[in-house]
Amino acid sequence: MARRLDVTGADGVRLAAWDFTPGGSARPGSGVLLLHGLMGHAGHWAPAVARLAADPGPHPRTIALDQRGHGRSEKSATAAFTREAYVADAAAAVEQLGLGPVTLIGHSMGALTAWQLAAERPDLVRALVICDMRASALGAASQREWRDWFQGWPTPFESLDAARRWFAEEDPWAERPNPSRGAFFAEVMTEHPDGWRPVFDLGQMLTSRETWVHDAHWDSLAQVRCPTLVLRGLDGQLGRAEAQEMVRVLPHGAYAEIPDAGHLLHYEHPDAWREAVGPFLNGVLTG
Repeated sequence: MARRLDVTGADGVRLAAWDFTPGGSARPGSGVLLLHGLMGHAGHWAPAVARLAADPGPHPRTIALDQRGHGRSEKSATAAFTREAYVADAAAAVEQLGLGPVTLIGHSMGALTAWQLAAERPDLVRALVICDMRASALGAASQREWRDWFQGWPTPFESLDAARRWFAEEDPWAERPNPSRGAFFAEVMTEHPDGWRPVFDLGQMLTSRETWVHDAHWDSLAQVRCPTLVLRGLDGQLGRAEAQEMVRVLPHGAYAEIPDAGHLLHYEHPDAWREAVGPFLNGVLTG
């Protein structure tokens, strides 16, 4: 069971962080901070962290952050959902929890937050793992597709199982149903008197995405000076050519892929994720 910790983020937003350190004791030195993607939550890292915990210890202090507007963190109607706010929140977690210099592991939007923090505050970051996040711009058409998708959600769902089935079957970017995707979204649903709704606000999610989807992020990637692993699922959103170009741009980049995985690679295939990430982490943490 993860232990909750509290962090005060940028503009005073209250953030929930979760200590997944195996056995409650950590290897001396810096820690690991896990950053989920858009619409995710800290608990989505639990299967992957459990696989890492099975390796012989001691283990680094391992913290997963519920980013603003997500999970158990504050859902403020007045909070900023900018790139700067997300990056400042991650820096606050590193500093307030004494994790630095930290190894950042980010998925999707969380990976972008991680590499932007590494570029801006190299004093805080020891190493970086980028999981299935593109550096190129996605553009206005992509944002319109997401807005249309959100408008098609049949909320409230009559049951948690109904939500699980819908998300497993209704993904406009997937070629076939995916039970893991249904389980992923079922974890971020909460019950209301009229049915089940997401814990996050869809408008805030669109606003969060708006701040990065139109821009390319190669310049900030090139400023990352720490060892960095770029990891993709073979059927994910990050193509092989772009991933390898990201490795080329990074001063100390490495590449790995998981053959059977999609975008939710750490959640769908935690064993394969550990096999890809574990050697990199061991090299960083023992080097």
